Amino acid sequence: MSIKQKLYSKCEDALNRRLEVLQQAISDIQNNLQSETKSSVGDKHETGRAMLQLEREKAGQQLADIQKQFELLHKINPETNQTTIALGAVVYTSQSQYFLALSVGEIKIDGQQFFAISPATPIGQLLLSKSKGEAIQFRDQEIKILNVL
Repeated sequence: MSIKQKLYSKCEDALNRRLEVLQQAISDIQNNLQSETKSSVGDKHETGRAMLQLEREKAGQQLADIQKQFELLHKINPETNQTTIALGAVVYTSQSQYFLALSVGEIKIDGQQFFAISPATPIGQLLLSKSKGEAIQFRDQEIKILNVL
């Protein structure tokens, strides 16, 4: 399996873990809503239900965000290599190594450290459309692009 395929797989695993945690949270909220019984203090009951409803709405928004991230990830073909930096590119620079896909942070593959970043991040935007041999300025540092896969 190539580096890009391994990075893609790690991003997919991270999204699946987020999804599992969120689904458990949604299930817990649903259970709490169903078990919330009318107490002798009506206002307290209504406040508790309202808070649970807000939590459920927030979780629903997070679920929609995760689904969008899955859609974005599935636009990447991990079996192709690129010469110009775009979504799905593995980028080796003089500073760090990046996988332009999702913002999932640090990933170690075969003893190498990569940062999975979104193309929407500040450094991701600077890297887009660049090629091997070019350089970008980021935080007052020049970063050379050594290779693009």
